Amino acid sequence: MTSTSSSGPGPRFGIWALVHGSRAALQDPDEPYDASWRRNRALVLEAERLGFDSVLVAQHTVNPHDGESAQLEAWTAAAALAALTSRIEIIAAIKPYLYHPAVLAKMALGIEEISGGRFAINLVNAWNRPELERAGIPFAEHDARYAYGREWIEVVESLLRGERTRFAGEHFRLDDYRLSPAGLHRARPRIYVGGESEPARALVADRGDTWFINGQPLADVQALIADLRRRERPAGWAPLQFGLSAFVVARETDEEARTEHARLLALAALDAPLRAANKPNIDPKAVMFQTAQKSPRVGSNGGTAAELVGSYDSVARRIEAFHAAGIELFMLQFQPFEAEMRRFADHVLPRVAGAAARSLEARADAALA
Repeated sequence: MTSTSSSGPGPRFGIWALVHGSRAALQDPDEPYDASWRRNRALVLEAERLGFDSVLVAQHTVNPHDGESAQLEAWTAAAALAALTSRIEIIAAIKPYLYHPAVLAKMALGIEEISGGRFAINLVNAWNRPELERAGIPFAEHDARYAYGREWIEVVESLLRGERTRFAGEHFRLDDYRLSPAGLHRARPRIYVGGESEPARALVADRGDTWFINGQPLADVQALIADLRRRERPAGWAPLQFGLSAFVVARETDEEARTEHARLLALAALDAPLRAANKPNIDPKAVMFQTAQKSPRVGSNGGTAAELVGSYDSVARRIEAFHAAGIELFMLQFQPFEAEMRRFADHVLPRVAGAAARSLEARADAALA
């Protein structure tokens, strides 16, 4: 697959769109709740201008925090962002039970055309029970959801390539189905896959281009990458790439960053009653929530567990270590989002770019020696 990276030899950086407001503490006076299209449009346009490479638009039909607050719809927003931007990669999450694969593939090809080849899908297999059940959609057992998702993505992947697709499985039957136009800019849009259970790992090895890993310590990430690198890939497919979700708290000094992290942890503690009320809605087999119990953290999808908390130099070195371990894309969260995103662009991105340039120069010198 063709990379959309503009970051040269170093890693790529993306942001989470604020489709359901703040990514960490919901009662932060510095970031009032706002999941509007207006805010997200401005956020993504600024992220593109600042040099970020990707935006991830999470998919929820109803707000996962309380079911009442505003929630931006992922796929209509992704289409609009595709028309407004010129460089940034737009990744839209998808829960297979919500869309027939033929319909979803057609939508994806449409956004791929609008974006000029900058679109990608992020396959997730759902953890929020009421979102499906209250719509009359059965919420299957964990491994059964992944079996469904495997069939679903096999159909979608073929249709994205513009192939005449014949498929007879447990859940889907297609007879000589083909979508056009396809392949206008590349073979197909990129496929990201989330989840860390054994069915998720098997699925991404077989059907994904990039595995999204939830934020966690470097040693744990290294073990996850090593496991996936040992697994067989489809013939002719490129090696699997890896992305990492992480919440960033960066300041001039490590002490200042720790102080801000403590502030966010205290604010996040105010959301404990809401989390407790939501606990019955969460599939206990979802590894993301099992991992979240290991240590205090702020942010979703691992948040600050990736330890991108510290001085600008410390955060840059931490990113370099993850990149050396195999992380190609960092999908970042901040709070308050816009101000901290600018801080990261001003102070951390140049440090990482400088380190990548020095590494490239050193490799070139070694090749000439």
